[in-house]
Amino acid sequence: MGESFSNYKKAICFGEILWDNLPSGRLAGGAPMNVAYHLRKLGVDASLISRVGNDEAGKELVDFVSSIGIPPGHIQTDHEQSTSEVLGELKANNEMVYTITYPTAWDFITLQDGLTEQVAAADVFVFGSLATRNEVSKNTLLALLEHAKFSVFDVNLRAPHYSKETVSTFLNKADFAKLNENEIVILGEWFTLEKEENAIVKALMQQFNLSEILITKGAEGGTYYGVKETINYKAQKVEVVDTVGSGDSFLAAFLSKKLAGETITDCLDFASKLAGFVTSQKGACPNYNVNEL
Repeated sequence: MGESFSNYKKAICFGEILWDNLPSGRLAGGAPMNVAYHLRKLGVDASLISRVGNDEAGKELVDFVSSIGIPPGHIQTDHEQSTSEVLGELKANNEMVYTITYPTAWDFITLQDGLTEQVAAADVFVFGSLATRNEVSKNTLLALLEHAKFSVFDVNLRAPHYSKETVSTFLNKADFAKLNENEIVILGEWFTLEKEENAIVKALMQQFNLSEILITKGAEGGTYYGVKETINYKAQKVEVVDTVGSGDSFLAAFLSKKLAGETITDCLDFASKLAGFVTSQKGACPNYNVNEL
C-alpha cells in the first residue's frame, strides 16, 4: 500500500459500500469497494464514490476502506440515512442470498464538486445496478456517465432492487457489461426473442451498442464476447472457502490486464486465477501479493 500511482491507469468505482452480516461474521462489503480493492492491488489507481451514514458503522467502514489502501476522499457522509447493513444467508450449492435494507446512505450519493472531472480523467468507470435503485444515486450516476471514457456495467441483479427500465437505461450508457449465467437469461427474456446464449448476447450488443459482454459461470468458468471474438475460459479448481466477492475480483483482474494492453485470453487466464484464489480465502478482500498468483 501507499505506493505512488502517478504513472498508472486510473479507475473509478461507483456505488454501494456496506456491512455484510454473514454466518461467518461481519465483513465490509459492496461490489464497487471489492473491485476498487483488487484494482489497486493489481497496480491500477482506483478510487471509490459512495456514501455512509453519520454513525459508528459508517466510521468503521471508512476506516476499513482506508486500511485496505482505497482513498476515502469520495466517500460522502449522510446525516439522515444510516450506513447499510446486509444479512447474508448460505443456501444450497454455496450460494449466498442477501437481504438488503432500503433506503440507506448509498442510495443518496450526490454530485459533489470535482466528481465529473475525476470521472473524465479516469481510464475506466465501473458501476453496478444496485446503486440505481433510488433516484438520487441514479441521477448522480447518469450525470457522471456523460463524462466517462469507458464505462463498465456490472449487472448485479438483486431482487427486488432492479427493474427492466433501469437496466435498459444503463445498458444504453455502457461500453462493457459483466453479468452471470442467470442474469443473461433474464436480459434475454426482457430484450430479445432469442433462447441461446450466443444469440442473446449478439442481440444485446447490437441493441445497446455494447462492445464487450463478459458472462461468469461459477465453477464452469465463463465466456467473453467481443465484436470480433468469442472466448470460453475455465475456472480454477480450488477448495472453496466462500464465494463472496469472487466475481468482483474476476472483473478487477480482467480490467487490470485489459488496461495494460494484454490479449483477451491473458486477461481471462489471470482473472480466473485471482477469482480462484479469492474463492479459496475468507471474504472478498483477502491480502495477497500479485507475484504469488
